[in-house]
Amino acid sequence: MNLKTSRIVVGTSTLLLLAGCGTNAKSKKQTLSWMETAAIVTNDSAQATDTGSFQMMMNTQEGIYRMKDKGQKLTLALAKKVSVSKDGLTYHVTLRHANWSNGDPITAQNFVYGWRRTVTPATKSQDAFYFSPVKNADAIIAGKMSPTKLGIKSQDKYHFTITLAKPTAYFKKVLAFPLYYPQNQKVIEKYGKDYATTSAKQVYSGPFKLTKWNGSSDSWTLVKNNQYWDKKAVKLTKINETVVKDSSTAINLYNSGKLDEVTLTGALAQQQVNNKEAVNRLSANLVRLDLNQKTQPAFKDQKIRQALSLTINRQALVKNVLKDDSTAALGFVPVGLATNSITGKDFAKSTQIKSAVAFDLAKAKKLWQAGKSEIGITKLNITLLADDTDNSKSVSEYLQGALQKLPGLTVTVRNIPKAQRLQEQNSGNYDIVAATWQSTWSDPYNFLDIWLSNSSYNNSSYKSTKVDQLLDDSENKYGNDSQKRWVTLQAAERQLMTDQGTIPLYTANNLQLLKSKVKHVIFNPTGVPYDFKYASIR
Repeated sequence: MNLKTSRIVVGTSTLLLLAGCGTNAKSKKQTLSWMETAAIVTNDSAQATDTGSFQMMMNTQEGIYRMKDKGQKLTLALAKKVSVSKDGLTYHVTLRHANWSNGDPITAQNFVYGWRRTVTPATKSQDAFYFSPVKNADAIIAGKMSPTKLGIKSQDKYHFTITLAKPTAYFKKVLAFPLYYPQNQKVIEKYGKDYATTSAKQVYSGPFKLTKWNGSSDSWTLVKNNQYWDKKAVKLTKINETVVKDSSTAINLYNSGKLDEVTLTGALAQQQVNNKEAVNRLSANLVRLDLNQKTQPAFKDQKIRQALSLTINRQALVKNVLKDDSTAALGFVPVGLATNSITGKDFAKSTQIKSAVAFDLAKAKKLWQAGKSEIGITKLNITLLADDTDNSKSVSEYLQGALQKLPGLTVTVRNIPKAQRLQEQNSGNYDIVAATWQSTWSDPYNFLDIWLSNSSYNNSSYKSTKVDQLLDDSENKYGNDSQKRWVTLQAAERQLMTDQGTIPLYTANNLQLLKSKVKHVIFNPTGVPYDFKYASIR
């Protein structure tokens, strides 16, 4: 998921319970003021790719499950019962009686319609490939089969069956991800091309409704959805969300009581590490550099790619620039995402190709010179595309200085709003981009699969038939053999890093200040970060 920051690793969850005065929630005004670092990109689950949009959807919409307890357990949501066949291929779902925010009943057909709409090629859903476990999804996405053949069928208003193409151990976690939520066909057809372009042109199935969003707003409000089936569990009446890109502005708003939560970066984050209201939010959000081989043919040369990576001192980047307890990347899959079920070894730590994340300027210059000789160039001018937040600007400046230590390389930095950066990145309109990826669930495949040759996220034109085959084997050959699957995924990661198909930088930590009066905010280190369903003001 761009998610990835933004991109949308459903993933691990931890429950934040901060000490408070013990005041009854009913005696407090249940309004939360929350900082966001980027605007919502879309209100259509079939079009979302960024963490911010998915977070809004997780709080305003709902699916079969919700995640809980460090992402390893699920709780039933719109479903009141799910049974799975012994071979793991068939899921029978019984829905509870629930309504959309406009009073329409949420039915099995809403799931059937929504899933079919997302995988239909004309919808152009960049995340449609996440439906790959469902029978016939791949063929439908490729335009080779009718969407009506997708492995989901309704028996009646409140019962439907899901048929998988292959047993998928993590499929229940996928069902908690916003992409798999139901969609209201009547509302979509009513608004047509204007569907979900504003908060009013959408209906909501979750704890809150989105309001005051015009399609590009830097502020919006979530209000309690009184049609929500579990509204008694929802304590907050309103969440006011505001985009703040500058840490100085954020801390001033926090100290003046205008925000209950802020995320800080750089020197300001370092100053607040001992604040009693400081909380570390280390996520599985990996920041990397992607090299576009179409706009810059020089990036097709492996030595050129390796040289660029070797100029970057990742330890210095996280210690001296970020200063927020972010951690230097060991590879593309981040530390803490997954551990071997038998050995307990962390995937990233046990798979590392050290040369792919090393700092060695002398070696970088030798490879750079050799690469330039191979392709017949003496100099190279490139543009680095990145977000316009304080944090991203600081990182961009550092990277510019590091990369330009290579003789004949000129780097121009272009910082733009995240929504625009995602649009240009997805269309391949960049030379180098500081991109992010956050897993949808805690499995290495959910990181590595974006490097499949046919992945909609693979916009840098890096291709490896070996990586393709290893990832295919991990899902189709060893899907029921966890250890062989683990080894195969390790081989795919090592091949990606040996090729230097991308340049991993760091796993992001956000130092957050959160008022002690705010209770029961659920934080997801992977996938969609914040769930406000059970939050309250005490």
